[in-house]
Amino acid sequence: MYFDPKDGMRPPPFKHSVYNALVVPRPIGWISTISTDGVINLAPFSFFNALCGAPPCVMYCPNGYKTGTTEPKDSLTNARETGEFVFNMCTHDLLDAMNATSAHVPSSVDEMAAAGLEAVDCVQVKPPRVGNSPIAMECKVLQIIDLPASENTPPNTMVIGQAIGIHVDDDVIVDGMIDARKVNPLARLGYLDYAAILPENVFAVPRPD
Repeated sequence: MYFDPKDGMRPPPFKHSVYNALVVPRPIGWISTISTDGVINLAPFSFFNALCGAPPCVMYCPNGYKTGTTEPKDSLTNARETGEFVFNMCTHDLLDAMNATSAHVPSSVDEMAAAGLEAVDCVQVKPPRVGNSPIAMECKVLQIIDLPASENTPPNTMVIGQAIGIHVDDDVIVDGMIDARKVNPLARLGYLDYAAILPENVFAVPRPD
């Protein structure tokens, strides 16, 4: 079938927006920020990825508004006001905690504490990292970009950051490399679906040159 997205993302026979299922799997942007009042925010984002390696840069998209308001999400407000955020790797073991931090709660709530996660101080930025996560990147905001939004829909925004500090758990380092089998990262699929990267499904393919 073919459809034009300007006509909507639920053409028959689809019952839900199909877009999130078109690009899979995706890494989960589990982003910690801190407000100017010192309240920790932790939230997962479906639209997240690495952008380049030298210098290392990542992006996440805190699209839409806070539920029931026309205010930007805390992960956007905090990044805009402080210029800092932290990416925390979400693993299969952290699935329940990650899902808990997707709840819509007031800005006064420390979502890291509410999810029972250990907040560990970073070296160069004020937002803490998730102590249970095997990989974290301390980031400074490089640019915040307003993306196109469809008519009568909330705004879309991309936050681009440069990693200025990287934390890697020694336990996931094997033979001088990060072993994805030990990290066991979680991937985002469409709708409410996720995927675990099982050790037996990790394999190497030599390049032709």
